[in-house]
Amino acid sequence: MATRPSSARPVRTLLIFLSVVAALFVALAAGVRFSDASFTPKLALDLEGGTQIILTPVASDGQEITPEDIDQAIGIIRQRVDSSGVAEAEITSQGGKNIVVSLPGTPSQETLDLVRTSAQMRFRPVLLELDPGPVVDANGDGEPDPEPTVPAEDLSDTPATEPTSASDLAWITPAVEREFQTLDCTDPANLVGGGGDDPAKALVTCQQSGLVKYVLGPVEIEGTEIASASSGLRTTSQGVVTNEWVVQLEFTPAGTAAFSETTQRLVSLPPPQNQFAMVLDGLVISAPRVNDPITNGSAEISGTFTRESAATLANQLNFGSLPLSLEVQSENQISATLGAEQLQRGLLAGLIGLVLVVLYSIAQYRGLALVTVASLTVAAIITYGVITLLSWLQGYRLSLPGVAGLIVAIGITADSFIVYFERIRDEVREGRVLEAAVENGWERARRTILASDSVNFLAAVVLYLLAVGGVRGFAFTLGLTTIVDLFVVFFFTHPLMRYLARTKFYGGGHKLSGLDPVHLGATVSAYRGRGQFLSPAERSSRLTIAQRRAAEAARQAEAAQDSPVDDASVSTTATKGRDA
Repeated sequence: MATRPSSARPVRTLLIFLSVVAALFVALAAGVRFSDASFTPKLALDLEGGTQIILTPVASDGQEITPEDIDQAIGIIRQRVDSSGVAEAEITSQGGKNIVVSLPGTPSQETLDLVRTSAQMRFRPVLLELDPGPVVDANGDGEPDPEPTVPAEDLSDTPATEPTSASDLAWITPAVEREFQTLDCTDPANLVGGGGDDPAKALVTCQQSGLVKYVLGPVEIEGTEIASASSGLRTTSQGVVTNEWVVQLEFTPAGTAAFSETTQRLVSLPPPQNQFAMVLDGLVISAPRVNDPITNGSAEISGTFTRESAATLANQLNFGSLPLSLEVQSENQISATLGAEQLQRGLLAGLIGLVLVVLYSIAQYRGLALVTVASLTVAAIITYGVITLLSWLQGYRLSLPGVAGLIVAIGITADSFIVYFERIRDEVREGRVLEAAVENGWERARRTILASDSVNFLAAVVLYLLAVGGVRGFAFTLGLTTIVDLFVVFFFTHPLMRYLARTKFYGGGHKLSGLDPVHLGATVSAYRGRGQFLSPAERSSRLTIAQRRAAEAARQAEAAQDSPVDDASVSTTATKGRDA
């Protein structure tokens, strides 16, 4: 006896699908029980309100604050806010002089302090450099290191011997070594920055992008000793302009003397101690190697720069040269700009759209509307669960543009069902039994669904990368629901149709099932039952003798009309018969 392949076991596929969905909500429930998760997603600033802080950058030496300085300060604040886990924050410039920071919900005091704190640029020598992850085998024995036997609070932070310079490895105390080994720069929480480090002590920190971690010696040069910084193409000593992008750095007289002393020491040290780190806001933005002593106060930083990355570094250095502070002009609680009423209206619009889709499905597909409703319901449940889980794990907040993306997704999801149903109905019209129609229809519909959803997902990704503000919320939910649509169609809707094709109501072609061959105008008119149709030979064998003679006469008459030669032959034969 032939066995049904495993791929045609719809019940098992449906059970696995439901198990995955259940696991999603079990994880969420565990987060509610043991962490700070919630069964409702967090709302963005436009729906929940939050805290608004207006900051004014001020240079203590009276220098003018340029728009580039404002943009750099905004970038630093955004790095702090994003790395602290606060999503959907709005950070903008106001009148080219102020910075407006709007944080959704009730931000923590730590986040508020990060926003208010001024950034500082400092130069420190590099003592150690490693990959960003924590060290799990510091002693090199091939086994994970055990927990330190000495409590962290008992580890000494005082050098055992008096360091002779900022590059002396004696700065790496047991406490510093422990901090360096356990630091994980792949964790966004360690990329917040904010400064607050002691310039007279060693610093354990990460590169700004989280690719490297460092132990740095005490500060040797403050950023305020930078006279200017610019980017451009490198010019050789012969005056030839190359294609290599570099950053030119000029120091003040005091900075020139300090930098000369530092570079003369660093150039004689082995890697990585021959590097100096430029630290902005507590994070390393660049750590170039010293190739030659620089005594004239003019430094050139080279490397794998592009035009954009060189300009970014030059802007960061110029920003760090300012004795800049951020003065808080105001700090207020703001109400939701759109509020719960607008959210309710958005949800009402989505509900109306859903009802219209269901009504259309009932009118067009009759019993298949149950499949549509079930699939839309499952897709909505999964989307809600994923968004709620992201609110807990990633700090995602649902904005009104995000709600709009969810509403648009109703049409995208329904479109996949319509394509699939129409392919099945086409197969039924051609006379196939329902089980075969489901399989053949899926083969034809699958390519169309994949192509359509791929275009939608690509559009969402491009929109997310290019847009700013609330539009990114729309793009995010649009992309998310497109993925959910594929998941539901492949692992719920199609297996469900396979299962229903074996039932009497759907497989038997009931007139209310939406798959009635007569209603669909099937090319095979005689219906045997149980979703099967009579072949032409079978229909002919079931005719009476009189019906077969009449059918044969009608066939001959039709053939005679199509062939004049046959008509003459028939007439001659008939005449001879009468004469006889």
